[in-house]
Amino acid sequence: MRHGQTDWNVENRFQGHTDIPLNATGRGQVARAASILGTQDIDHIISSDLQRAFDTAAAVASVKKLRVISDARLRETHCGSWEGRTGPDIEASDGENLARWFDGDDIPAGGDGERRSDVVKRMMNGIEEGLSDCGPGQTLLVVTHGGAARGAIGALLGLVISDWVAIGGLANASWSIVEQRNSRWRLIEHNSGVLPEPILGQESSQ
Repeated sequence: MRHGQTDWNVENRFQGHTDIPLNATGRGQVARAASILGTQDIDHIISSDLQRAFDTAAAVASVKKLRVISDARLRETHCGSWEGRTGPDIEASDGENLARWFDGDDIPAGGDGERRSDVVKRMMNGIEEGLSDCGPGQTLLVVTHGGAARGAIGALLGLVISDWVAIGGLANASWSIVEQRNSRWRLIEHNSGVLPEPILGQESSQ
């Protein structure tokens, strides 16, 4: 699940590790999503420690009467010098690298940030630890960020890094469902939510 909307999503600013809170729209999105997810079988919840994700997870946990385990490994990509800047601003000054990054190249975001491979390595470590607490047939909810979620889904499906861009971005407060069958992960649902929402922020590829 991706966190609810923030002001920086609306402004198309790269958030990365910057700890931006949900805005009023985001809190509403999260409340609606929690009301739906509250009817689903969810047994454990882990979340990025950044407040926009943790507050999203807490809303679902409140409905499900579960505890959220905070994990910094589930954070968004650290975007280095791009953090806090808008897409058009970065395009004007670092357009070639931005285009390569959006095309799926495994280069450091912002020149001094994380590579996609680095993000997914820590993401998968956190997810695997969370799954170790699940029994057969149980469901783990992972609340994270758009780019981190896309990478984790791609890794679970066994896609090479350059093909992760084929997975559409997640809208705010939307989720995907992956299920393990016969030792392989399959994408069952993608970008599910209450209502269709535009995909805002760095994973919009715009």
